[in-house]
Amino acid sequence: MFDRIYIEEAVRDLPMTRKLIERFPKAEQIACERYGEVFNPKRQNFRAQKRNPALILAEKKGNRVLPTPPDYGLGADHHFYFSHMLNCLYDCRYCFLQGMYQSANYLLFVNFDDFIEDIRSEIDAHPGERCFFFSGYDCDSLAMDSVTGFVDRFLPLFSDLPTASLELRTKSVNTASLLKREPIENVVTAFSLNPEPVAEALEHKAPSVDARLAAINKLASAGWKIGLRFDPLIYFKDAVDVYQDFIDRVFNTVPMDAVHSVTLGAFRSPKTIFKKMESLYPEEPLFMGNLQLQGGMISYAGAIEDELIGTISDRILGFVNRDRFFPCQ
Repeated sequence: MFDRIYIEEAVRDLPMTRKLIERFPKAEQIACERYGEVFNPKRQNFRAQKRNPALILAEKKGNRVLPTPPDYGLGADHHFYFSHMLNCLYDCRYCFLQGMYQSANYLLFVNFDDFIEDIRSEIDAHPGERCFFFSGYDCDSLAMDSVTGFVDRFLPLFSDLPTASLELRTKSVNTASLLKREPIENVVTAFSLNPEPVAEALEHKAPSVDARLAAINKLASAGWKIGLRFDPLIYFKDAVDVYQDFIDRVFNTVPMDAVHSVTLGAFRSPKTIFKKMESLYPEEPLFMGNLQLQGGMISYAGAIEDELIGTISDRILGFVNRDRFFPCQ
């Protein structure tokens, strides 16, 4: 799977590092002092790297668990995110990661114990209050789980923390590590979903919509809580009609008693990140027309976004109660 593995000297002797080296014995091993030497230099060819990414094994120092933006949450008292990995197996054209990082290589922070300690510290700092942790902000939580072992390391933590919840954000159908264990009430597997015209055009390398819905139903049947994430909404001809039909299809497929929460939001991107994405894929129709700069963010014109959010919100609320619905305006 990997031709090259870069290894920080600080993590070379960690058990997880040794396990990964043994798993990919043919990969060239390249030592580095700090991952930034490989990951951060400018003028890297993101598109070329995306075709054959290397794996970087590193230590995450400093702020490992961070508060989410004020409008990003699911009704808990406190919301946090953490990133055990940077970059994603998939190649979605609307993804901000391609505009945020210089490198398309996979950066895996192998000091999981430090993440776990920081999560416990945040919970201890808010006794009796509900804390929600999001794990799929800078990567897909499940797509590379067979390599990282993320689920097996972190789910036991949350099974012992009744006031804390974990979201696994994903497009992956790699759910074996979940299905082999008993469901945990405070763990939500949240699937990003778009109708086929969007998924086929923009969500390159990701599983099909049918495959994702099948994975959702397997998890729901096994007792796992499901999050439905209609984000980002993409505008195109007849988008409102297509999205409304898609909402009907999803909610007529997924068992309602398994649905923990539903979110949606239209495409938006900081200007600097958008310009980088646009330069990588100048021929991409997504970046042409109907988008404008508003308050430092590139997004759809107000009337377009209001129509998308408003009509699709109404459709969703025909299936779920408002207390499970979290639109992002």
